[in-house]
Amino acid sequence: MKQKVSLVLSGGGARGIAHIGVIEELEKQGYEICSVTGTSMGALVGGIYALGKLEEYKNWLFTLDKLKIFSLIDFSFSSQGLIKGDRVFSKMKEFISDKNIEDLEISYAAVAVDIVNKKEVLLNRGSIYEAIRASIAIPTVFTPLKIENSLFIDGGVLNNIPINYARRSPGDLLIAVNVNADIAVYKPVQLKKEIENNQSIYKKKIKDFKSHLQTITHSRSKEELDYFNLINKTISLMTGRIAQSIIEKYPPDILINISKKSCETFDFYKAEEMVEIGRYSAINFLERHRKSFQ
Repeated sequence: MKQKVSLVLSGGGARGIAHIGVIEELEKQGYEICSVTGTSMGALVGGIYALGKLEEYKNWLFTLDKLKIFSLIDFSFSSQGLIKGDRVFSKMKEFISDKNIEDLEISYAAVAVDIVNKKEVLLNRGSIYEAIRASIAIPTVFTPLKIENSLFIDGGVLNNIPINYARRSPGDLLIAVNVNADIAVYKPVQLKKEIENNQSIYKKKIKDFKSHLQTITHSRSKEELDYFNLINKTISLMTGRIAQSIIEKYPPDILINISKKSCETFDFYKAEEMVEIGRYSAINFLERHRKSFQ
């Protein structure tokens, strides 16, 4: 009989791509994932897995530069966010069918924050697309999602690793994946020669994006912390501290830690590398867990 797993996936932007490698390794080693609970990127990867589209999503991530992903970004520069996200999420609907969560084959839940009513919300019923969209609405970056009298933003604002919401079953293992750990980074050998070239292209686009933001926000000094990095660093510090408190309060059976220095929030050009980091980390921490019982 396979060992059942209740899986919790943290937010972390592009670092959350490592969740794919973790999931693949868990399945390879014979674990049965019965439930997935996630925040932000963890909610996205977990939701796509629950829909049975993870392989297709991974393959798409690996071709981001070829698809000119930046053409999918629709800048809004409104008071609610820099990016509306309509184009990105329109593309994402190829992987996220508008299916009800309660009709999925495994239990799924996403965490978001209702900024109007000042509370975190567990989204475990209704449209999985809306649940994911709500959970990944990074404040000041993606515009919030309005549903009735609620305005949803990224769940990481209050709970970036929702261990307390994990749906358990008798005899399961609670495994949490934290992609914001304050540990040394592991850099695997790159599998494809073309990755280096793709990174150069993507880095140029990121640089152009940052320059555009600096122009909008009138940043004049190179020594100043520009708007783009200020957002990232502030959110990262906040979510990291909150996540550590949650881990200490609700310790999982296995905690798979992935360095917060593995990549930056928007380094999606490192998809292949992050999947391998996730896979390696899963192998490492699962082996530690087994040895602890020998």
